[in-house]
Amino acid sequence: MKSAIVTGAAGDLGAAIARRAVADGYRVALFDRDGDKAAAIAATLDNAQAFAVDVTSKESVAAAFEATGVPDLLVNNAGIVRFGPLLEQSIADFRAVLEVDLMGTFIPSWFAAKGMVARGSGNIVNITSINSVTPGPNAGAYPAAKAAVARLTEHMALEWGPDGVRVNAVSPGFIDGGLSAAVFRDASVRARRESGVPVRRLGTPEDIANAVLFLASDEAGYISGHELVVDGGVVHSLLAQLRREA
Repeated sequence: MKSAIVTGAAGDLGAAIARRAVADGYRVALFDRDGDKAAAIAATLDNAQAFAVDVTSKESVAAAFEATGVPDLLVNNAGIVRFGPLLEQSIADFRAVLEVDLMGTFIPSWFAAKGMVARGSGNIVNITSINSVTPGPNAGAYPAAKAAVARLTEHMALEWGPDGVRVNAVSPGFIDGGLSAAVFRDASVRARRESGVPVRRLGTPEDIANAVLFLASDEAGYISGHELVVDGGVVHSLLAQLRREA
């Protein structure tokens, strides 16, 4: 049986990715700082186990990998955001986002890739954001952190590809869940965002999970170093927002 590790697995996106991985025949390890919540999700799945893991800690990640072994698939989903204008962002908050979103992607990848390279096979999928493609206001360090993850994805794909390891990224748009769940509880914000999406709906965690497992599949065997934008067309909708009068 193939094995997968999903970080940030106690959140909406991580849980959806874990569920889809199990459905696709993976044995899944759910990594999250909130081990109890991850365990509650794992209890609803077949062939799943939860681990309390701090992805910013080399020691914590090392201990978890010692228990799980080298996976066939690593999904780096753990992330945080500290909303607010840059001039109001504390240095501590800016640094915390970089630590979790960037270092929390590199450290698990570092451990996984050592074993994958030695084995000659493996897949890593990193979760970025449309903020890595085009930054939005009041997002603090998040756009910079996710843009760094996008470039790290390309770098890892370049270095590890010759040894059989594919590395890709999924860039979610406006997703009804995860870090944006609180934002979309405001009905007016929700309606405005939905109307700005060309397909006229918010994305779901399952939309992201589907993209992740596609990139991990044999059907995507010639795709590496790619950032797959899953946003209903938002990042390419500028001219629709600034309509030319007929």
